[in-house]
Amino acid sequence: MPATEQITESLIRDNISRAVKHVFMTMLGREPTLTTAASSPKEVAPTPSALPDGARPHVVGTVGFLGDVNGLIYLYIDLDFARLCTCHLLGMTSDELSEAGDEVINDAIGELTNMTVGSFKNGLNDSGYACMLTIPSILRGSNFTIEPIGAASRFTYHFDCSNHRLAADILLKLED
Repeated sequence: MPATEQITESLIRDNISRAVKHVFMTMLGREPTLTTAASSPKEVAPTPSALPDGARPHVVGTVGFLGDVNGLIYLYIDLDFARLCTCHLLGMTSDELSEAGDEVINDAIGELTNMTVGSFKNGLNDSGYACMLTIPSILRGSNFTIEPIGAASRFTYHFDCSNHRLAADILLKLED
């Protein structure tokens, strides 16, 4: 199917906002609100300073997509919110989660990221940009940045959700 519309910041913002809201409402019963959006090929990633208390640990899920448009989406979630999401998603108590360990949190955030990026990708497909997903991966830590190569365009969106902030950092490169 040929592209029906050009990939614009508006298309990206609408798709990521819809995807984040749909996944977090469906899977967690929480409604995120888009608070800020920024785009620039040279903009620095949502560094910890762009998130509340950046020195706090974060769990960052990432899933890529390949096809008519290539890219990666990083979903930044602070560790406390990642724990809350995991407990709700899996029906676990905090004590059960502590006993189960970090791998369970990684799996839950990887799955939330996979669903979010899958929904985003479906919006691209609906606009005529066929692509498929890569496998999810997880980054954990504090005070780190992710820097794209120069050929990628960056789009960063922050959401407030249940008194927590999450960020979607999107790196895109259109096929030449």
